[in-house]
Amino acid sequence: MGNQFIWQDRFNIGVDIIDREHRKLFSIMNRLLTFSEQEDKIQWVCQEGLKYFKDHAMKHFAEEEVYMASISYQGFEAHRRVHDNFRRNTLPALERELAQTNYSKDAVSHFLSVCAGWLIGHTLTEDRAITGEVVSKWEHLLPEEEELAVKQLITKLVKDMFQLDIRLISDRYSGERFGKGIYFRMIYKNDKGEKWEIFTVHEEKLLLETVGKMMGHQSNKMSVVLMNACRYTIKQFVERILEHLPATNGYTLQDENLLSYEQFQKVFTKPQCSLLFDTGAGYFAYCAIAPHSLQKAGASIVAENAVLEVGNYLKNNEKQNAQRTQKKILVIDDSDTVLMAMQQLLGNDYQVAKAQSGLSGIRCITLDRPDLVLLDYEMPVCDGVQVLQMIRAEKEFSNIPVFFLTGKVDKESITKVMTLRPEGYLLKSQQPEEIKKNIDRYFQKKTG
Repeated sequence: MGNQFIWQDRFNIGVDIIDREHRKLFSIMNRLLTFSEQEDKIQWVCQEGLKYFKDHAMKHFAEEEVYMASISYQGFEAHRRVHDNFRRNTLPALERELAQTNYSKDAVSHFLSVCAGWLIGHTLTEDRAITGEVVSKWEHLLPEEEELAVKQLITKLVKDMFQLDIRLISDRYSGERFGKGIYFRMIYKNDKGEKWEIFTVHEEKLLLETVGKMMGHQSNKMSVVLMNACRYTIKQFVERILEHLPATNGYTLQDENLLSYEQFQKVFTKPQCSLLFDTGAGYFAYCAIAPHSLQKAGASIVAENAVLEVGNYLKNNEKQNAQRTQKKILVIDDSDTVLMAMQQLLGNDYQVAKAQSGLSGIRCITLDRPDLVLLDYEMPVCDGVQVLQMIRAEKEFSNIPVFFLTGKVDKESITKVMTLRPEGYLLKSQQPEEIKKNIDRYFQKKTG
């Protein structure tokens, strides 16, 4: 990796026992980075060092949880579950990669980059929420036993219905795009007028591989008949889950919509359950929200208009997928204004994805690799330098071109990131047409 993780004052949250341990974890990661550059020591040293890092991280989580309990922190349960996700899912997956690659240099760099990214983001969001400075993103989660029941039900149902062994990728899916997606929304209501909103997101190839094969569907494209069959299959799948959850007893389906990705992004807010799975045949997400007020999105599908609406949806989806043959640009910036301006500036000629934080940007890159990244240099959680470090540390993504989109270009900033190989710098103060001309010229040069 060749870089060090720099502790910054803004990582301090003002709680000594937590700040001290965060600094210690950074120090351990930096020693491991140094060892990873020494070929003759990498395996044994990293095996022992990573074990020490893991043990220290687990000890820190336990101490942090004791502190939260001691001050009666209201977000304790949600915060502990974020720790559990890292303990039970993220770390084991990284450890499997290390073992499978015999502690290769790339695997060690990946391990440290993911851990650093998680630690930075968690420190500046969930840990800072302990002090009341920010609001936790996951404050409306289902009770832990209900979330576990959903995971187990989904795993069993997918195995029973489609003979697929699925793997949980994340229990904090944030709505990132993956593949050619089908976005299905179901609204359930009880006799008190209370509502639940359920989203299922499927890669198109997953539906073709499962329901499509069962129907003898020969094409590699969705048809109206197959899409309607998928709708009914998905509804039965969801209702099997809901009937096992006490919180949804007495709820019946009131409305269903097929959404574009943009519509899905608009209405996907504060999920209480948000799970992302890899089925081996494609990705699948299950998300649940108990909304106070529902936003309109997508046409209501009923028996009388199902063929027409599904047909229109597939046409629009195909059109959007065709547009996705355009070059893909990911804009990572914490400013809504900048993200909207880049969408308007580039949207006619390029497929533009947006991420409002460095960590969200990394997830977007993992799920849908862009052709170019426009990266804000200064962001409050994980800044542009740290994001580019993580991109360059991943062998699969290390050659993705990145332009810094920044408010300033000074010698110190340029020197700091020179070894990370940015393609260049675009000033936010430039006229919009100049920014676009630079991007157009870049792609013309690449294809010329």
